[in-house]
Amino acid sequence: MKTKKLIALEGNQAIALAMKQIDPDVVAAYPITPQTEIVQVFSEYVANGEVHTEFVTVESEHSAMSACIGASAAGARTMTATSSQGLALMWEMLYIASGARLPIVMTVVNRALSSPINIHCDHSDAMGARDSGWIQLWSETAQEAYDNVIQAVRIAEEVNLPVMVNMDGFITSHAEEVIEPLEDEEVRSFVGEYRPVRSLLDVEHPFTVGPLALQDSYFEFKRSQAEAYKRVIPVVRNVAEEFARITGRKYDLFETYNLEDAEIGLVVLNSTAGTAKEVIDALRREGKKVGLLKPRLFRPLPVEELKDALSNLKVIGVMDRADTFGGFGGPLFTDIRSLLYDLPNRPVVTDYIYGLGGRDVTMDQIYKVFENLEFIYRTGRVENLISYIGVRE
Repeated sequence: MKTKKLIALEGNQAIALAMKQIDPDVVAAYPITPQTEIVQVFSEYVANGEVHTEFVTVESEHSAMSACIGASAAGARTMTATSSQGLALMWEMLYIASGARLPIVMTVVNRALSSPINIHCDHSDAMGARDSGWIQLWSETAQEAYDNVIQAVRIAEEVNLPVMVNMDGFITSHAEEVIEPLEDEEVRSFVGEYRPVRSLLDVEHPFTVGPLALQDSYFEFKRSQAEAYKRVIPVVRNVAEEFARITGRKYDLFETYNLEDAEIGLVVLNSTAGTAKEVIDALRREGKKVGLLKPRLFRPLPVEELKDALSNLKVIGVMDRADTFGGFGGPLFTDIRSLLYDLPNRPVVTDYIYGLGGRDVTMDQIYKVFENLEFIYRTGRVENLISYIGVRE
């Protein structure tokens, strides 16, 4: 493999670079903090003639997704980006995009939802959309976000479902990191030329998008949509293997860190995984058998694979950067606890809600999480199944 160049970019700039290298047919977008920089930088590529993209400026995020749906249905490779309230304003259209089986790729720079108004990171935006039918990929670093966007194009177009690539607002989107980008021609060769299954512009083969479906047919549409997700996991793995062959960077459905012989494990998404790895390294030096699992593919949830990876643990702490108000713990916790329920010797699973509205999560806080998990491991006593860490009482 030839020597690659290294460059320093903010996470948002890395996403814009990936989009430039993909050279989509249509990008329709509306600015919102902390995503704005993605489409701002990409619009400069458009203005400079560095891409062939039709860049559509619209009056809202609802309109942005509406334009993406129309473009994708017409056979265009289509991309966009948003955050927080912008994603929430797209809610109606998210379901239409997935129900119509349109391979749109969207970066979501994760940000808290109002109210009160907050522009900083948590995962409530994407978690609110987790059942909308979009595939979800999550990214710890700018490099992972860049790589995920490139792979997302292939995944979306191979299964005909939209893909949402998540990265943490400001923590990843505005932090400058050294990344190893591909050459433009490598990206374009990897994603290939888009050949849509069908196009509204193909008058020789007319079809209907978003028809009326009442009691006699709606259920069958939804059952067919659910069936389509069975193809996602093998496609994600195959695309990752092909990507590894040209980059040396290996991805899977999730990443494990010191989990093979661990007795106590942590499950956490995105940038906080990096902080947790530092804590795990320190605890390992003390002889403690602790490890981590960082999901990459959250929707569809790789149930059997997660079950295999976590089944040997005795105690698991799940860290959620979102809450389910009136529910039972955070969304990641409820999924992890549920998939382990039928194990004959299932681990104890507890939830730690943290970092809402961008509240910093520190190594000391993660040490305390592990202290609590170790107490459960030693005594078998769970004092709080759901805890809030880093919040002022």
